[in-house]
Amino acid sequence: MDAFVSLPEAEQIVPYRLLAPERPFAPVIFTSAHSGRVYSNDLMAGVRLCPLSLRRSEDCFVDELFDAAPLNGAPLLAANFPRAFCDANREAWELDPAMFTDSLPDWVNTTSSRVNAGLGTIAKVVASGEPIYAVKLAFAEAERRIYTYWRPYHDTLTRLIGDIKDRFGYCLVIDCHSMPSGQGKRANSRPVDFVLGDLHGSACASRVTRTAEALLTGKGYLVRRNDPYAGGFITRHYGRPADDVHVLQIEIARALYMDEARIERLARFSFVRRQITELVESITLQVHDLIG
Repeated sequence: MDAFVSLPEAEQIVPYRLLAPERPFAPVIFTSAHSGRVYSNDLMAGVRLCPLSLRRSEDCFVDELFDAAPLNGAPLLAANFPRAFCDANREAWELDPAMFTDSLPDWVNTTSSRVNAGLGTIAKVVASGEPIYAVKLAFAEAERRIYTYWRPYHDTLTRLIGDIKDRFGYCLVIDCHSMPSGQGKRANSRPVDFVLGDLHGSACASRVTRTAEALLTGKGYLVRRNDPYAGGFITRHYGRPADDVHVLQIEIARALYMDEARIERLARFSFVRRQITELVESITLQVHDLIG
C-alpha cells in the first residue's frame, strides 16, 4: 500500500494545500476535495476499520494527476484531511442522527440522499459499505471537524473564485475526482474512463464540457456526461454561469492509473498524468474563448 501519513495526537492536520502559480494568468481553479490522506490519531479514535479500508474512499493520487495546474497559471486546491472523516464535497451539515450520542440541532440536514446512503459530511460507511465507527460520536466532534477542515477549505475556494472574478470577470472551477472500476458500465460495453459532470448543462458553459470531452475521446478514452455523476456539492453550490462562475466535475476511473486493492500507482501512472497535463494545458489556454 502506498504510504499514508499518520500524525501524533498532539498534531493537527493542516486543512489543505494550495499550490499557486508564480503569476496567475488563467481564470481557472483546479480542486481535489477527496485526495487527502493525513490520518491523525484523534480522527482514528473509535474507528473499527484498518487504514487500507479507509483509504479506498479516497480519490487517491488525483491531486498528483492534476499537479501541472500551477505551471499553467491556475491554482490547485487539495484537501489534506481524509474524505472518510470530513467530506468537502458535501454541504457543511449533512449528518446522520444515528451516528451521534446527542440530538442534532433542527437546522442540520438529516434527510439528504447522501445521508441516507451513509455518505454525509461525516461519513457513516466507507465506499464498500462497511461501517467506519465502533462507537457513536458526539455532535461536538462533527462541529470540530467542520469548523477545522471543511470551512477553511471552502473559505479558501470562495476567496480564490472572488479574486479571479475580480481580475477577469469570470472563473472556471475544475473539480477533480476519481471513481471505482466499473462505474457507469453498460451491458456489452467497455468500462467508462471519464465522466464529465456539469449538472446537465446548468453548472458550466457547454463549450467547456465539449472541449474536455473532445480532447479525452481523441486520446481513445470512453467519456460520458453526467452519468452516473452529474456533480456534487461543489458543482451545485459554486456552478452559477449566470454569475460568471462555471464548474465542471471530472471523474477518472481509478483502474486507469492505480491498483485499487493495494492503493498503489500503476506503471502507467506517469503516462496518464501526462495526458491529464495536456487536458490542463488545453483548458487553461482556451478558457478565454470558451467562456470569456
